[in-house]
Order: sequence, then structure tokens, then C-alpha cells
Amino acid sequence: MQFIDYKKRLKNLVVIILSIVVIGCGVPTVQTALSTLLERESLRVGTVYGGATFYNGPEGPQGFEYELLAGFADYLGVTLDLYPFYNYDVMLKQLADGNLDIVATGGAMTDALGHRFDYGPAYQQVDQVLVYQAGTPRPKDMSSLTGEIVVVSGSSQAQLLEMALTDADQAFGNAKLITTDDSDFEELLQQVASGSITYTVADSNRLALQRRRYPNLAVAFNVEKSLPMAWALPLNQDDSVKAALIEYFGTVHQSGWFKVLEDKYFGHIRQFDYVDSRAFKLAVETILPQYKSLFKQYSGELDWRLIAAMSYQESHWEVDAVSYTGVRGLMMLTMDTASDWNVDDRTDPEQSIRGGSRYFASLLSRIPARIGEPDRTWMALAAYNIGMGHLEDARVLTERQGGNPDLWVDVKRRLPQLRQKKYYRTTKYGYARGDEALQYVENIRRYYDSLVWLDEQASN
Repeated sequence: MQFIDYKKRLKNLVVIILSIVVIGCGVPTVQTALSTLLERESLRVGTVYGGATFYNGPEGPQGFEYELLAGFADYLGVTLDLYPFYNYDVMLKQLADGNLDIVATGGAMTDALGHRFDYGPAYQQVDQVLVYQAGTPRPKDMSSLTGEIVVVSGSSQAQLLEMALTDADQAFGNAKLITTDDSDFEELLQQVASGSITYTVADSNRLALQRRRYPNLAVAFNVEKSLPMAWALPLNQDDSVKAALIEYFGTVHQSGWFKVLEDKYFGHIRQFDYVDSRAFKLAVETILPQYKSLFKQYSGELDWRLIAAMSYQESHWEVDAVSYTGVRGLMMLTMDTASDWNVDDRTDPEQSIRGGSRYFASLLSRIPARIGEPDRTWMALAAYNIGMGHLEDARVLTERQGGNPDLWVDVKRRLPQLRQKKYYRTTKYGYARGDEALQYVENIRRYYDSLVWLDEQASN
């Protein structure tokens, strides 16, 4: 990854900073929090389980916070010792007692926490929203709530609501605030979706991850807008670890790696379509079982769930689907592509899936080998939609404008330019509906994530 190379070049800078902090000319060594951490050769971090924080996936540890933390440990040249907690108060006490170096929960900074802990630099802004079940009465504000608001004990959400109760009597109307250690954020959102609880408060990141799984989660209103996210540090220690965090986040932003990581976890789910998400979930239950074995049979080394997600985007799994451009079938093949891949009947499910899978695999093999995953896959999907030539045009535009043509997060910003004359007249292949290609890829990413999750749920 490009960030890793950039990071190594900064290793000498870190050593110089530490030397200045720790050693003075003719002055005894001063033991700082950072020098203690480096001598220990480990970074001790408290966190919580979740899709936005940390979980053990099929390919090992994953999660937005986990990857940021692993990057920081690597930046310092130490191992990452990650401790998932089930209770916020216990975790925060361990931080206050000096048994943890950092707490990183993906939660927002609040005034209450700001009095108890120090914080590193803010790296995201998140809204805190009241979530209810679509189809039930939508409350207009806090005073119109009825039922129960359930949040995780000790969380940012709990602190915000407890503060609201302190500031004003009857702040929640007829609703009752309940804090719990028995359910995590994702479980509470699932309980709202099923109707077992009336409301919860969630940050916009966690809600975005869960709405593709539970499309009937709806936002009533913002409880608090644009709260900063940052890692908590012990309050009464020197600023050496904080200074290293400032250097680290400056590095990941400057290198572009933070932008890549943010796009990986959240870039394709910021926009939510309730009708589409409901229709997809229904199609998974009623239509997909007819073709699942074919997707598995012809996906080859590819993930069958990715091919199935492509097919849903192309045809909504309708065998007779046809577009105004004349493409047809489950994988929406053109006549030329069908001929190239020995598809005689584009409306035959088996032939269409076989031909579409092999065609996509051939596009993937033509993406430059230096481009890593998942960027290779997203670019190959764009090429499936608009062609390899137009994808290359977008990559050329990306490089001309100072972006990285090997990163999807940069290339996708230039795809819509293929529809604008001042840009496409400078390209080799000219005009293309690049904005549609961008939406095409982002939709498939959402469908694919949902299929992976549903498939894992079914196997548990």
C-alpha cells in the first residue's frame, strides 16, 4: 500500500521527535508516556466490537478503527494489543488507571468525556440521530417521544441523553431512557427494526452500516450534529502520545490513505434508498434461490456473491430483462459480448451467468497488476459498465488532475467528468455516462455487502 512506503520514509522524523522529547544535551533522560510505550513495544488499546470498529472477519481482524489503530502501531514500530470490552465504564476506568494507552470506540467526543480524558486529533464528524421503525409514527422532537429509548451504557449516546435529562425536566416527553450492557449498538438497531424497542440513538456511521441490512430503520431527527470523533487518552499524562497521534493523522491524510480507508468502509453507503433496499431484500428471499447454484458454479475464483450482486444491479434477476440499448438477460450482455463468450441465448440463465462471469474475470485480469484489491475489483466493475477504454480515460484524467490513477477513491471522482465536454473532448474514447458507472459500482458494493452479511447469518 502506498501509505506504508510513505510511512517508512517518515520513520527518521519520528526518531528525531522522540530524541528531542526524551533526551536533552547533558540532561538526564526524561521518561515520557510515548517512550514508555516504545520500550514496552506494544500499543494497548481498548475498543468495542462492531462493523465500524473491530471484528474478526473471514480474512482476519477488520474494521475501520482497527485498520487505523494497526496503522498507528506500525507507524510507531510496535505491536497492537487490542482489548475488546463489553462494558464502557470498565473500559474507561482501565484507561483512567493507566492500563490502556488509548480507547478507540468509534464514538463521538462529548463534554462529559472531555472533562475526564484527553483526546487525540479529530478525524471524522458524525451526527447523533434518533432512530425509529419506518411505518410507525415519526416523532418531531424529544418532547413528542413515547415508549423507550434504549442506548448502550456509558456510550456517547447515553451521555448526551443523560445530559439532556439533567438540563430540562420531561426532556423526553413520555419516553423512558434505558441504558444497557446486554446489547451493543448493532443489536439495538436490529431491535428497533424488529419493533422490540421503540427508539435508539446512533451515530451516522453505524446507522449507515446497518440500514442496508435493516432498511426499515428511519431517522426521526438529529439529537446532535457534527460531533467530532477522536481517540481518548489518559487525562493526567504528558502530551507525547498525543503529539505522535497528530503526526500520524497528518501523515495518513497527506498520503491519501485515510481517504482510501474511509471509502472502503463508508464511501458506498452514505446514500440510502429505502425502496431499493426493501426490494433487494425481498428478491434475495424469493428469486435468488433459483440462481444461487449457477452463480456458485460459474464464479470460478471470484466470490459468487459479487457476481450475484452484479446480476441484480444489471437485471434485478429478471431473465427476460432488456434495456433500451439492447443488452439482455440476467447479466445484461450485448450481442457482441455474448458472441465473444459463446452465449447463444442471452435470456438463458445458465448461459448468461456463465458468459457474464467469464467476461468480468477477463476485465479483472486486464486491470494493471500493480493495482491492489479491492480497487482492482471496483475498476473492473466500472469497465463492465462503460468499457475498459472509458475506464482508462478516467484514470488518465485522474493523473492529470493530481490524483492517483490506481486508487478507486480518486478515479471515481473523475468518472462523472466523462460526461462533460471540457473533459471528454481531451480523452481518447470521448463521451461516456461515467456518472452512471459510478452509481453502478456503488450499488453493487452495497448489494455485495448485504449478500455477504445475509450469507454469513444463514450459515451461523
